[in-house]
Amino acid sequence: MSNSHLFLKSGFPRAPLQNGLGRYVCQLQRITLKFCKNNGSSRGMRDFIENHLVDFAKENPGIVVYVKPRRHRTPVMVGEYLNGEREWMSCRNSTQEEIFKWIDLLKTQNGSSSTLRLRKMWHTDVPSIQGPWTPFLLRSPDAQGQVYPSEEASTPLDTPQTATQKLIELFRQQQLEAGDSANEVLSKKRAE
Repeated sequence: MSNSHLFLKSGFPRAPLQNGLGRYVCQLQRITLKFCKNNGSSRGMRDFIENHLVDFAKENPGIVVYVKPRRHRTPVMVGEYLNGEREWMSCRNSTQEEIFKWIDLLKTQNGSSSTLRLRKMWHTDVPSIQGPWTPFLLRSPDAQGQVYPSEEASTPLDTPQTATQKLIELFRQQQLEAGDSANEVLSKKRAE
């Protein structure tokens, strides 16, 4: 097993400043496209700049786009975010469609979150001092010492009374009014 994850920066998953509760603020502040005018590995970057860059800049006025030609270098995209992080991405031999997809990915991220080792899969700003919730947390103390299987615990709470149960209840009420105990009369009837 590799230990390369130990060298990654660790943190918790979070949304910057609760982004999206009021209105969404794009976290990508600036993108720099570095390319070579002559090199073949920069063809996709040059095609993207010629065909799609102006439309991208019009659709995203909050993102500053820099184009930086460099001689005999590999094409590179550098995204800078509002939290100060920078994401560097090589675009060697990429097509203009792939470059558009990578730029769209940089636009929707909030920094280099793919290189963040998560300490936990969840995080809360106000942790509970009472401990975690369990299914037995709000049960009555009587249920703690109950022996299972239990007839009382296995009946649903919200089922209506059946016709047989209603008749037995009426019969017991009649017997109590007459003076005999209902259980004795029922046991006599069942014995017959």
